[in-house]
Amino acid sequence: MPISNNRLLLELEKHRREINREIINPQFPELALGDLKPLLTMVAHARAAYVRELLDIANVSPNSVPSQDQINHLRRCRETFEELVTAANALETVIQRDYLDVKSSTPGH
Repeated sequence: MPISNNRLLLELEKHRREINREIINPQFPELALGDLKPLLTMVAHARAAYVRELLDIANVSPNSVPSQDQINHLRRCRETFEELVTAANALETVIQRDYLDVKSSTPGH
């Protein structure tokens, strides 16, 4: 790749970071690990509900195809789980890319 392309990409990344930080950071207080625990708990509950639904279907329909109602409920559980995971990943990206201030943890706490 020519040097001018590399420079453009570096400048593009710099502007993207500045614009995202400028827009995202003021909308949220600094986050600490403890602030994220409810989010992690919510995602874990959605994951458990999705897997539980699958196992429940298998227990009541071990030798047959699940009913359309069972599949619809399983789909709703999956959609909920996947949406929460996608949102949690978006938050993780915001943190990784330094678009949002985070509270530094104190050693030993």
